Amino acid sequence: MPPRVVILTGAGISAESGLGTFRDAGGLWADWPLADVATPEGFARNPALVHEFYNARRRNVLDSHPNAAHEALAMWEMDRAGEILIVTQNIDDLHERAGSRAVIHMHGEVLGALCAACGARWPAPERMDPADPCPACRAPATRPDVVWFGEMPYRMDAIEAALSGCELFAAIGTSGQVWPAAGFVERARAAGARCVELNLEPSAVAHRFHEVRLGPATRIVPDWAAAERGRPPQPAAG
Repeated sequence: MPPRVVILTGAGISAESGLGTFRDAGGLWADWPLADVATPEGFARNPALVHEFYNARRRNVLDSHPNAAHEALAMWEMDRAGEILIVTQNIDDLHERAGSRAVIHMHGEVLGALCAACGARWPAPERMDPADPCPACRAPATRPDVVWFGEMPYRMDAIEAALSGCELFAAIGTSGQVWPAAGFVERARAAGARCVELNLEPSAVAHRFHEVRLGPATRIVPDWAAAERGRPPQPAAG
């Protein structure tokens, strides 16, 4: 059975844990041209620079903690096991540390490493270097296990199947400017799902949602999740 609820989360849910968004003035991303550190071409040009950037991001994630929004979603999942799927654009592990288990990291995880030569995956050390050998094939081709601009997000088949069968779709802390995630609301609406956006300010696709709630994630997400937890499941259509 597909999950009843699909929740898309973006950088805005982790911002109050100290993890900046792409668009934060003065944030971690502001001093780094994305073409240099978040594309396959940038990695090919200067792998040392890219590793330096993701080493900083990895340290930032390890020093952060889940906030009330992550915890509220985890409590909801524990209460309704099997009904809820979180699809996150974030490369941190704060959902898992809060207690969520049904999580798809469509953009990968900064705490993971990937071999560009053989495709092996393993937990990333705190610091990575271009000379690090792959533990499987020994090639010095290791990279962060993250999806860069121009690459295909992970597990899209599973995500699309979930969107096509859900009753409720929510987007939390997303800009609505990064595809294919920006189009998820259309897929969910086409399946008849109720669609809710929770954000600090309206996203670029806010007009496609049935309801928009604005405010800090740590305030609006716990209130919304508590209300939804108390709502009885809707009967299946047909």
